[in-house]
Amino acid sequence: MSTTSRPERPTALITGASQGIGAAVARLLAPRYDLLLGGRDTGRLTALIDELTAAGPVRAQPLPVELTDDAALAEALSGIDRLDALVHSAGIGELGTVAETPAATWRQQFDVNVVAVAETTRLLLPALRAAGAGAGADVVLVNSGSGITAKAGWASYAASKFALRAFGDALRAEESGNGIRVTSVHPGRVDTAMQQRVVRHEGGEYDGSLFLRPESVAAAVLAALTASRDAQITELVVRHQG
Repeated sequence: MSTTSRPERPTALITGASQGIGAAVARLLAPRYDLLLGGRDTGRLTALIDELTAAGPVRAQPLPVELTDDAALAEALSGIDRLDALVHSAGIGELGTVAETPAATWRQQFDVNVVAVAETTRLLLPALRAAGAGAGADVVLVNSGSGITAKAGWASYAASKFALRAFGDALRAEESGNGIRVTSVHPGRVDTAMQQRVVRHEGGEYDGSLFLRPESVAAAVLAALTASRDAQITELVVRHQG
């Protein structure tokens, strides 16, 4: 998908698009945006694109890349010179108490949940600013309830999400004059593969009906993107009704 000239529709890049919340966001944005779908699993990305194009006239392109590989990331993003929306959905959740969490886990958690987000955004800022100077651009950070409240056993994950929230606040302050809005979305626990791993870690029996649907979080992302340009939704907190 070429982004060297103004497309007929705006373009959105979604990280973590191969499953869970990222895939749900892609399905919801497909009628409105041309899509660049980031993820590590090319097969899943291709399957999602096949699903989207079968449902209607959609322009979507896979962007298979390891976000923590700086050189590969820079190469993958190098051809994008205009971007209307960047949705950061990729992330990991490794749990454990402070006493049992080694330095390697802390580093991995921050590398994926914070550093990769910051570097992806940095590389795409010229493209976002180009859109911001026109109709405006958006960055949406799919954060977590753990980015607001830290609980026992979630120290390294919550710390990374607090850092992600701070990143969003700083980016908003720096880029609002360039027509770029920044929204942090803080969902509660969501029915995803990650949540299944969390429940196993907790020793419980999994029941997806107890958690938010990925589509509900995607709806919050869409709300941020479609807000009138005189408004900026800085934070959205989404909880399961139950």
